[in-house]
Amino acid sequence: MNIRRIQQQIRAVAVSEGAGVSVHRTIGTSALKNLDPFLMLDHFGSDDPDEYIAGFPEHPHRGFVTLTYMLDGHMEHRDSMGNRGDLRAGGAQWMKAASGVIHSEMPQQTNGLMRGFQLWINLPAAEKMSDPAYQEFAPEAIPEVAGEAARVRVLAGEYAGRRGAIDDPHSDLHYLDVSLQANACFSWPLKLAYSAFMYVYEGGAKIEGSDLPQHSLTVLGKGDSVQLDAGPAGARFILVAGRPIGEAVVQYGPFVMNTRDEIEQAMRDYRDGSLVRAKAAMHAVV
Repeated sequence: MNIRRIQQQIRAVAVSEGAGVSVHRTIGTSALKNLDPFLMLDHFGSDDPDEYIAGFPEHPHRGFVTLTYMLDGHMEHRDSMGNRGDLRAGGAQWMKAASGVIHSEMPQQTNGLMRGFQLWINLPAAEKMSDPAYQEFAPEAIPEVAGEAARVRVLAGEYAGRRGAIDDPHSDLHYLDVSLQANACFSWPLKLAYSAFMYVYEGGAKIEGSDLPQHSLTVLGKGDSVQLDAGPAGARFILVAGRPIGEAVVQYGPFVMNTRDEIEQAMRDYRDGSLVRAKAAMHAVV
């Protein structure tokens, strides 16, 4: 067994998005532009509604997938094609923007809390101009594996024989939300060639005695397994892995393509109102 070691640690950077909402970004910063196939990771959260209530008004996407996972509160989704959804705490939203989607995301607090993650996943060149797709997964649709010392929610991939609710075929996405009790050990097999990272958002953990700071992203080196230990206060973290695409990435804001010419075309399409080419039918999983 070849255990993955810490390759890089990225401390989150505060970034203002949407209508002034502050998010904490790790992938997609000067320290880590991308981690093929992952383009961006934002951790959003606050107990002050004034910090996020203005939300993320209508904005475009082309060329990639967004995956939003709510921990607390809920997020209202609307798009220019008529789809509407309400992503609740514990639920997830998978949106393949592909050829083009214009949507809004309006966060709402529950009992003073609103927090979650949004991950951008690249699409291969052959899929960037394909039809968009949209799926919303209720909390009850996310499989959960509970043991004596760990509770694992399986958003994508497989853990302990349970398959996740989300299938992202182009990246073979694996996405776990792991809760560990104090000083508990966690291990998970991973394909050697896959990119992988983890983000501790509660408590603390160590890999081979090295701390994994809270609210920092840890890029994991090559290996066929992950092994870590929770600290004395326990730990909660997301652990994500995916198959690299290995293609050129050219990004300008909400457009991610393979060439500069394709980016300029996306900008023209958005300006002249032709970015949205096909309806993304909503599929809700409860």
